[in-house]
Amino acid sequence: MVRKGLRVEDSPWSPWLRFYPSGVPHQVSAPDADLGLLLDAAARAHPRRTALLFFGRRTSYHALARRIERFADGLHTLGVRPGDRVALLLPNCPQFVVAFFATLRLGAVVVPTDPQYSEHELRRQLDEVGAVAVVAFDGVVRKAAAARDGTRVRHLISADLSRALPPWLRLWLRLAPRLPLARRMRGPKVLRARLAPGLPPGTRAVPFDEVSGDGTAPPWPRVEPDDTAVLQFTGGTTGVPRAAVLTHRNLAANAHQLAAWHAPLEATGTTVAVLPLHHPHGLTAGLGAGLLAGSRTVLLPTLNTGRLLRACRRWSPGVLHATPPVYRALLERPERELEALRSLRMCVSSGQRLPAELVARFEAATHVPLTDSYGLTEAAPLVLANPLNANARPGTAGLPLPGTEVVIAETTEPGQAGELLVRGPQVFAGYWNDPRATEGALTPDGWLRTGDIAVLSPDGFVTLIDRRDDVITVGGLPVFPSEVEDVLAEHPAVQDAVVTGVPHPAHGEVVKAFLTLADGAELNTPQVVGHCTGRLAPYKVPALVEIRTAPLPRSPSGKVLRRALRGASAYGA
Repeated sequence: MVRKGLRVEDSPWSPWLRFYPSGVPHQVSAPDADLGLLLDAAARAHPRRTALLFFGRRTSYHALARRIERFADGLHTLGVRPGDRVALLLPNCPQFVVAFFATLRLGAVVVPTDPQYSEHELRRQLDEVGAVAVVAFDGVVRKAAAARDGTRVRHLISADLSRALPPWLRLWLRLAPRLPLARRMRGPKVLRARLAPGLPPGTRAVPFDEVSGDGTAPPWPRVEPDDTAVLQFTGGTTGVPRAAVLTHRNLAANAHQLAAWHAPLEATGTTVAVLPLHHPHGLTAGLGAGLLAGSRTVLLPTLNTGRLLRACRRWSPGVLHATPPVYRALLERPERELEALRSLRMCVSSGQRLPAELVARFEAATHVPLTDSYGLTEAAPLVLANPLNANARPGTAGLPLPGTEVVIAETTEPGQAGELLVRGPQVFAGYWNDPRATEGALTPDGWLRTGDIAVLSPDGFVTLIDRRDDVITVGGLPVFPSEVEDVLAEHPAVQDAVVTGVPHPAHGEVVKAFLTLADGAELNTPQVVGHCTGRLAPYKVPALVEIRTAPLPRSPSGKVLRRALRGASAYGA
């Protein structure tokens, strides 16, 4: 079948099913219920079981459900109604979980936002979605207050994260700040109580703990599975961010898909949430799948490898989801500390390409398998993952998750590169108030155009190559930046490498490499060209090389911000 230039088979072709581990179903049927009811079900089944752990403080499923109920009641008292948008500027903390599910309980929509965003970025997003309330932690509440100017935000709620700490640690942080040991224990600044500068005159923030109703709210509205649950901004690596509409069904389906994928492993009952919950992968892997299974979730508010290792040593998780920079950072710890990872049966990478050299180093140091996966915000987000057994295939993003179909557009047989198309219950409903962008992303029969170039092997494993928009055309020939970057990374002097195209009057584009070097290393353009010659076709060898001392631009999830490098210089400049 050909639709709008896409060749898609009428009947699904699913050779990957034979590589599914025993116990993983071919299809996953997520209940037709909103996410709030799924959490309620977990609370009824495991009321006394620990749901959340935050610096050692436990919250049971029963206590979590009650806190969500009270916070939802409080939001209703403030005037939040079904369909209203509530923005969250919170790290991984109990307040995020409470505010997230309480907003959904009201039939309102969550807008997870990166607390690191600038005031300008934040104001634009609040205005675009018409948010009526913002929940921010103390460290960014002043920025949130300034960003609300000119928007529809009526309520600003300030969360003091120290209130979620164990009493002894909260007391220590407040009463012993001058002791050297206490200063070391003050930990991430997001936990420091009342350190945010004062709010602008006339601005009031409602304390998080005061948003608590008296139980007199009317019955909660009925929420349908296809109602919008989350507006997640995406696209910042290629252009102006858009808000992807993720429904209750999308998020519930992806959580069930991941839970089914993890089923063959011996359950340890613990998830360590190191990925930020304001990102869809963190939400699904760090919270959704764990809560559905009734496991305990250890919330880490910032990336701190020492804290991550201590959590692994104490709570013995079975699977760890993180990004390549996290795994690199772990390798910088002393070898004896890495013994804390022994409980792990598998480590899963996401967010950016997983280099083969990192896999080799990590597995040699930890004896824990490290595999790649693939997802995108528009798919809530997980699409592909390697089997969590001996069938894992290094260098690939793995197999489609249960209930997911993939095809390569404009190809006639396996092994040819083309745009990856995805279809499944996790595929989003479109972009917020942007029908033109939605039409460009979704085909009439429900296939999501990912914009990623991939190869599908005859037996169903998918290898990601590059973003479609990142492909460089030199003299009419395509150059995939990743293959050049892989060659550059092999040079011992290179610490990081990003490749993009710059305009050229004769060739259309030429390849330019942006490099950072290892400490004390030196490298020049002829040496780079000499290293690549013979390893790459002549037209793929960088014509331009720029050595930078500052880190190359990447998003918080580690993705290369190529648009920040495009046009950094023209040929001959």
